[in-house]
Amino acid sequence: QVQLVESGGGLVQAGGSLRLSCAASGFIDRIVSMGWYRQAPGKQRELVAQITGGTPNYVDSVKGRFTISRDNAKSAVYLQMNTLKAEDTAVYYCNARYKAYGISSVWGQGTQVTVSS
Repeated sequence: QVQLVESGGGLVQAGGSLRLSCAASGFIDRIVSMGWYRQAPGKQRELVAQITGGTPNYVDSVKGRFTISRDNAKSAVYLQMNTLKAEDTAVYYCNARYKAYGISSVWGQGTQVTVSS
């Protein structure tokens, strides 16, 4: 099993920055990819950024503003969010995909990001 613990998030004004952190524990050597999703009220959960084997990818709406990075030594993934907009307001979830019974997926508890305009 893999467990995820998130930190960061909070309230920020539009144009500001926040950094989310996610620490993994357990079978970390089986992790294939890690990423961040978000879910705004009344909307479906969407992929924001993911990093697989060192290669990041982003949803178009955050390209150039968000940066995902992974620290393999600390088994952690980070999301640096700059130039935040009101539409970035959501609960952000860390996700890890790892090798177990094929590929399994685990979620963090979620952290609220609120951007005031």
